[in-house]
Amino acid sequence: MSLLNNMKCRELWAQENELVKERFALSMERIAEIEKEPLCVAEYQDYFKHTAGFILMVKELLRKIKREEFNTLSYKDLEEYNRKLYEDLLPEAYQCSYANPAYACKKLGEEYGKFLCVVYTELRAIIADAYENRLNYITIGAELFIEIYNLFETGLPSEKEVRDTIYWYMSDYCDVFYADRIREGIDPAFSFAKEIIMESDLSDPRYLFQYGEYISDSEKRTAEFLSTLSEEEIEKIAATYVEGFRKGFELAKKPLEKKKTVSLHYAIGFERIMRAAINGFEKLGLKPVISRYALHSVNRRRSIRNGYSGTPVNRQYDYDHRFDEAIYYDKAFYERKIAVLKTIYEKYEGLAREFAGPAVLEVFGEEPFMPENKKEACALSEKQRKLQIAFAGESSEIQNQYIKEEERSFTIIAFPTPNIGEDYEEIFEETVKINTLDYEQYKMIQQSIIDVLDMAEYVKILGAGENQTDLTVQLIKLAQPDKETKFENCVADVNIPVGEVFTSPQLKGTNGVLYVKEAFLNELPYKKLCVEFKDGCISNYSCANFEDQEANHAYFRENVMQNQDTLPMGEFAIGTNTTAYVMAKKYNIVEKLPVLIVEKMGPHFAVGDTCYSRAEEVQVYNPDGKEIVARDNEYSLLRKTEPSKAYFNCHVDITIPYDEIAEIACYNANGEKTVIIKDGRFVLEGTELLNAAFTQE
Repeated sequence: MSLLNNMKCRELWAQENELVKERFALSMERIAEIEKEPLCVAEYQDYFKHTAGFILMVKELLRKIKREEFNTLSYKDLEEYNRKLYEDLLPEAYQCSYANPAYACKKLGEEYGKFLCVVYTELRAIIADAYENRLNYITIGAELFIEIYNLFETGLPSEKEVRDTIYWYMSDYCDVFYADRIREGIDPAFSFAKEIIMESDLSDPRYLFQYGEYISDSEKRTAEFLSTLSEEEIEKIAATYVEGFRKGFELAKKPLEKKKTVSLHYAIGFERIMRAAINGFEKLGLKPVISRYALHSVNRRRSIRNGYSGTPVNRQYDYDHRFDEAIYYDKAFYERKIAVLKTIYEKYEGLAREFAGPAVLEVFGEEPFMPENKKEACALSEKQRKLQIAFAGESSEIQNQYIKEEERSFTIIAFPTPNIGEDYEEIFEETVKINTLDYEQYKMIQQSIIDVLDMAEYVKILGAGENQTDLTVQLIKLAQPDKETKFENCVADVNIPVGEVFTSPQLKGTNGVLYVKEAFLNELPYKKLCVEFKDGCISNYSCANFEDQEANHAYFRENVMQNQDTLPMGEFAIGTNTTAYVMAKKYNIVEKLPVLIVEKMGPHFAVGDTCYSRAEEVQVYNPDGKEIVARDNEYSLLRKTEPSKAYFNCHVDITIPYDEIAEIACYNANGEKTVIIKDGRFVLEGTELLNAAFTQE
């Protein structure tokens, strides 16, 4: 496969591209004129000239791709071209970029600046469109720009005119952008990334530039490091990933043979592992479905990157634009998205039924990001927040009609990138060890913990030192203790690495304070986080990120609670992976680890839905044969009578590290106490081996 020449992907868009060729040519002619002609409203001249120049640069990019001009360029030349495409988003240039809402509002006025900033950000998606040969998408974006320019051509338009233009663009093309996004998640015909993975010369790092994503030194160094590993080492890593997915079906007694596709999520640079994984999945009868993270605001879910992506060019840029839909989101738009969702799932019902679920390869290593909250950035109104909460619920219900939770599974694994620091290669090797710890050994140790928890009525968690945690977690009662269990014995299947026992707590009777000195939730940091629970639901919360307590409150409400008034405790777990904890301490990387690993490094408490959300009716068993019956709580039980109140469509884990734990003890009906952890060490009989890792600190 030659560089930048994804032939199968090109064929996918050939028919649509042919239909818009004339529109594309006309729009580019007009934009070339806009770049040069004077504007009567002089203060907006630079914005329109700059944006026109950007669009024409992408037109030239498309020409170069079609003529395969990139095939002869060196890595350095490709790197320079890649930087040129993304240069005004880079941190050093972002302060004077029209993609920065603060700068845009300063130069263009508060309201116009906000609108025009969103338009420019929407247009930046056409870089990826050029690489994927989506001429239709580029044309649609170019026509939006021309329509906005026409409003300013003879004077200042009203703010309503500008907003309405953006609104109707989003509404009219919702059935293009959103519809394609849904299909991309289940249809293996979208083979752009697969072709790069399977057909490129992965020993030549120039392949990285085929994606059209910003390529940093991290992607290059990741690919270079993986190229030094033997095929056997790569196969071992990939096998852990694939086998975890297969085990998810096996342990849940779900028929994998009925499925034909698996969705792969990964970071650019990990193609050697993904190639081996694709071969492994295909042996299971599963074709890969691989889509880019969402670029258009109609598809984005805050600043979360689901799909494949590189290192964010600027995380503040992503954060600034997490709520761009505030400009156009209303009840009518909500209903339009729901209608599109239903239509696409009905049209591709067969593909949806064959979808097995996601297999996620996460990465970690970036420096913690503390966002700046900009008043100029778009923000949702209270009405819009409620609409989004309602949309999350209704869209999940619709999806579950076609991709049933009880018939699908998932797996997730994580590896470091070179951003982790100078010990990258050592940390990578340590992570491989953590991801492949002895399944049988942990199964036995964790069963010892479950045995005492099954006899308990509640668990008491107390913090040590400055940690103010004083929390009681109420457990359900077992009707048949010889056949039932309260906690899942989580070994290395869907949730890699090994190392936790977890349950869905009973909400009534779960009370107290959860405190963590430092936490990273949904990739954002929280200092001195304090969450209070009353009958299992959040009653109060605070953190110390900002001097202004209102800002702290809004930060947690928006990014953890997703603007909901309260969330229940959906999960209580005790992490047992002391090896991961010691590694994190040794290399001083706790703040850089993903929740996937951190949650195994101490007790954790998830706010939101339970781990069995929308699949509560599916019987689940531990390796000892006992059925895990703690699959519901008082909210999820409403699914049959008041379904709109049953789910919150989020699940955020908050972990207390071992060194902040004074005691975890369980109490039975007679008040008898059994201590599991004391002063950060396991003291329960049968768990002593977990303390061996601490001797390496």
